[in-house]
Formats: sequence, structure tokens, C-alpha cells
Amino acid sequence: MSQEYRIAVLAGDGIGPEVMAEARKVLEKTAAGEAISFAFDDQLVGGAAIDGAGIALPKETLAACEKSDAILFGSVGGPKWESLPPNEQPERGALLPLRKHFGLFANLRPSVCFPSLTHASPVKESIIEGGFDVLCVRELTGGIYFGSPKGREERDGEPVAIDTMVYRRSEIERIARVAFTAAGSRDHRVTSIDKANVLENGLLWRETVEAVAKEFPEIELNHLYVDNAAMQLIRNPKGFDVVLAPNLFGDILSDEMAMIAGSLGMLASASLGQRAAGPGFDAAGDAEELYFGLYEPSGGSAPDIAGQGIANPIAQILSAAMLLRHSLGLGEAATRIEKAVRAVIDDGLRTSDIFTEAEGTRRVNTVEMGDAIVERV
Repeated sequence: MSQEYRIAVLAGDGIGPEVMAEARKVLEKTAAGEAISFAFDDQLVGGAAIDGAGIALPKETLAACEKSDAILFGSVGGPKWESLPPNEQPERGALLPLRKHFGLFANLRPSVCFPSLTHASPVKESIIEGGFDVLCVRELTGGIYFGSPKGREERDGEPVAIDTMVYRRSEIERIARVAFTAAGSRDHRVTSIDKANVLENGLLWRETVEAVAKEFPEIELNHLYVDNAAMQLIRNPKGFDVVLAPNLFGDILSDEMAMIAGSLGMLASASLGQRAAGPGFDAAGDAEELYFGLYEPSGGSAPDIAGQGIANPIAQILSAAMLLRHSLGLGEAATRIEKAVRAVIDDGLRTSDIFTEAEGTRRVNTVEMGDAIVERV
């Protein structure tokens, strides 16, 4: 009997609907090779929801997400809605409430540069010869973005803005376990990021990570201050395996890692919350934890190219693969998608963001790239 999974599909704005259509095609092809099926529940979010329902995250959208096994998210935002009050704009009005509502505390952002795409990176090819694969594990619901007190007031006749960086030991422990567990299926190395030389938060972060590390004796742990980490990621990205970071630092470093990889259009992400019932299994048949999650490309809505059919759908497609692995326990199916993406790139197919004139390469549009990946799944 076929197992049906319910997926909330929030395509959003800009290029979101275009790349989401390709991800759905890939998922449907994948399901054809497994004893599974998908029930896609399309809902408004972001600017499209503001236009259609008057709010970035309508109640109907949230209810659909609650009934789903996972959320496949596109992108939100654009110039059309930038004049709205900050809390009503697509980004702050949709993504942050979703993260808070579902307790999506762990953000996984793989930064992968394929060997055949090293030319697209701004880093010298001699530094990244052969490509690289780094995973950033970012704490997503604590730190300075959510700490209290927060706000603006007047002191001595001038405006003062206040943001408070707060972390509980338990918050650090749970994100550290996610990072160490991830490293166990990779190269067994974790680099923890902090600013322990000047921040009390950094001291607690380092102490807690070291305590959790004792539960994972097979994993090598080292620490870097965030400013040094930013430099080392450029100097030698291949020297990293898993990067564990607080919310603010992870936000900045993961974007740096994305740029080093060459294109945001290639990079997926997963935001994971509470554990789902029962373990799943990866492509090797090893048990792994399952989480309810929101899966989205690392890039934005790219309104400047929306509607032109030239957006790179690979980040959305790889996000769908992460959904299969981390929320549904379909590790083998996820690997099939990832291998199909690599095969297409190795065959020389390129969307505009990663295209250069070279022998064996061919420029393709959004739909053509999606079709090529479907053929190879």
C-alpha cells in the first residue's frame, strides 16, 4: 500500500512559484519510484498573501501547515511591499512567525561547491580545487533576534536602540547535538563559533558545547571566534566540515558560505523543529532522527528576474530532497535527487547564474533544468 505524505506548499513571491513548480515535478517523479505519494496543499504566504488575504501569514496557511508532514517554502518579499511597517512586511510577517509557531530551532544550510562549478566562486580556483562541502548548523530561535528587552527609547535626549542577546544552556545543548549528530554522517568534525573573548554568551556557548561533545567522543571539536571564522572560510573553506553557530553569527556566516560556493541558486536549507514520531533511515540504512521542518532555498525572491523563466530551480529541488531525508525518513529517495542534480551539472547544463562559455556547457532555462533533473531521478 502506498504511503501518502501531506506537504504544505508555500511558493510565495518573485521566482518562488517558478522554482517551486520544478521541485514538485521532481518530487512526483521520485514518488513514482517509491511506494509513496504526495498530497500537495498550496497556500498563500508573503506578499502574495498580503495581496490576497491582507496578511503575510493567513490563518488558513498556518492551519494547512499544522496538518502537514512538512512545509516546502519558496521565497517572500519584494519592492512592492517594502513601504509597509516592518512587522507587516513579507519576511518578518511570515517566516519569523512560522519559525516561532513550530519551534524551528535548527537551521541546516549546506554550502556545496561542485567540482565542475568552482569557476562560479569568487574565491580563487586554486583554493577550492575539487570543490567543497560544508554544513552550517545555525541556532534559529534564540540569541539577539529574540532576546528581551528589545526596543527603542530616549535617553539623555537622544534615541537609543536595544537588542539583547540571550541564550539558555538547554537551547545550546539541543543545537549542539544536532551539529554533532550531523558530523557523525560526514567527516566527523565540528567547528563551534562564538565570541567567548568578549561575550558572556560566548563563554556559556563554549562551555556547553564542550560538555555536549563528551557525548560524541568520535567527533573532533574545535572553536573559532566569529571574526576569525569569517576569514578562515575564505582562506580555506575545504578545511571545514560542520560549522555550529549561534543565530546572529550563523546568519552572517551561512550567507558568506553561500557566496563562496558560487550561487545562492544552488543552495538549499532546512529549518527543523520538534522530533517526529519514530526514526527514519538514510541512504545507507542507518537510523536517523526525523523532525517537522520547513524547507526553502537559501536565496531570496529575486524580483528582478521573476517571470523571465531563467531562475535556477536547483536550490528549491535540493530543499525538497532535504525534506524527504529529515522529515519523512526517505534518505534513499533524497540521495536519488541529489545524484540527479550532480549528474545534470556534470553534463554541462547551466542556468544563467552559473553559466560561463566553455566547451561542453549549455545554457538552459528554469523548466529545462527541472526537466533534465526529472529525467535523471
